[in-house]
Amino acid sequence: MDPHLTPSRRELFRRGAFGLGGIALGSLLAGESRAAGSPKTHHPARAKRVIFLHMSGGPSQVDLFDPKPALNKYDGKPIPAEFVKGIEFGFITGRESLLGSPYRFAKHGRCGMDFSDSVPHLAGVADELTMIRGTTTDEFNHANAQLLLNTGFRRVGRPGMGAWLTYGLGTENADLPGFVVLASSGKPSNAGTGLWSSGFLPTQHQGVPFSATGDAVPNLGDGRGVTRTQRADTIDAIARLNRTHLADVGDPEIATRIGQYELAFRMQTSVPDLMDVSRESRKTLEMYGADPAKPSFANNCLLARRLVERGVRFVQVFLGGWDHHQGIYDAMPKLCKQMDRPCAALVRDLRQRGLLDDTVVVWAGEFGRTPMVQDVSPDGMANARGRDHHKDAFTVWVAGGGFKPGLTYGETDEFGCRVVKDPVHVHDLQATLLHQLGLDHTKLTYRYQGRDFRLTDVHGRVVKELVG
Repeated sequence: MDPHLTPSRRELFRRGAFGLGGIALGSLLAGESRAAGSPKTHHPARAKRVIFLHMSGGPSQVDLFDPKPALNKYDGKPIPAEFVKGIEFGFITGRESLLGSPYRFAKHGRCGMDFSDSVPHLAGVADELTMIRGTTTDEFNHANAQLLLNTGFRRVGRPGMGAWLTYGLGTENADLPGFVVLASSGKPSNAGTGLWSSGFLPTQHQGVPFSATGDAVPNLGDGRGVTRTQRADTIDAIARLNRTHLADVGDPEIATRIGQYELAFRMQTSVPDLMDVSRESRKTLEMYGADPAKPSFANNCLLARRLVERGVRFVQVFLGGWDHHQGIYDAMPKLCKQMDRPCAALVRDLRQRGLLDDTVVVWAGEFGRTPMVQDVSPDGMANARGRDHHKDAFTVWVAGGGFKPGLTYGETDEFGCRVVKDPVHVHDLQATLLHQLGLDHTKLTYRYQGRDFRLTDVHGRVVKELVG
């Protein structure tokens, strides 16, 4: 400050802001350094990364993983009132009739895990999976339940799970986002981009959607007539302007913007090679059922492996269409055919490449389906039958990352209506996932508006029985 001038509050804050800007930029650079491979964990980690396979809409657990002979025995009869007392459903009112499953269940693997004949490929990797039959949630509407599963809160505005992980651990590849989203057929999210938002965390932690058609990331190219050198000069000029602005106002979000511009520039080289699954062997493509010429869930599962192989921290793969209020026995087999083979291939592929031990694969919907029928067409056609939303008992499976392989955990009643043994709330699942990544869910916090927030809100416990 000029000693001949009388100090003013405006001048003081301007000069002080310069210092704050320097601190913010330094913090960003320190974060990039940490992202290079030195994450700060609360305890030794068993896993480094997560692939979350989100089956949007709510798959029917009693038709896939949780056999209930009583459903077939009492098919068409009203469910006893005591089984549904106090349960909230999406559309069912009163005591609807039980709906038997047309699928045959059998035990598979050395562990004797149950699978229906609609998922024969997953049955083939039974000994790699941890089957959590007693999962519960608090929400019976899609958007709210998806938000609770992904962000730990039922309303939009909180960071997604991938955002929390990159905030806590950074990323191992400076040329790719730490959190990538891959959407397949069907509606990926009833809550929009809220599932992969950074919420109140710095925006560098938000999920970046990659597209299987057209440009993998919109607006990533240089544009017609723009050379690589010209683009580099533009990025440098923008960075200089942003650093000046950062020094003036001290907003850490400007530091994030600098980093994101530079990341986008590096992604122009890293992303095209990543997205080209034709580089995979014919044997690998056949294992997944992937076709480089056609976008598919199979391609996305293969891309998920390619992403974690390159150090991406969290990959979320969506497959929509599981909301079977009607036509469950007509539409569900088609979805299972899309889902089954690629999911099993992903587990096998990670195992044979030595990646499964430190990668957690999660397969989950936001809730399950009722054991009762919701709707029957006027002429009673069986293929018009469906199941309603069910939040009180559904199945999630996990593989790798120190989870106990071949374990079936939790038990539901004879109709699959309620959990009667070893319940796992979605907050418990989140806490356990973080635990495997070396993070204490009660300590991974971010202060916002005078309060410390966390992924599990004020709930959650680590389910130690699930992990080795």
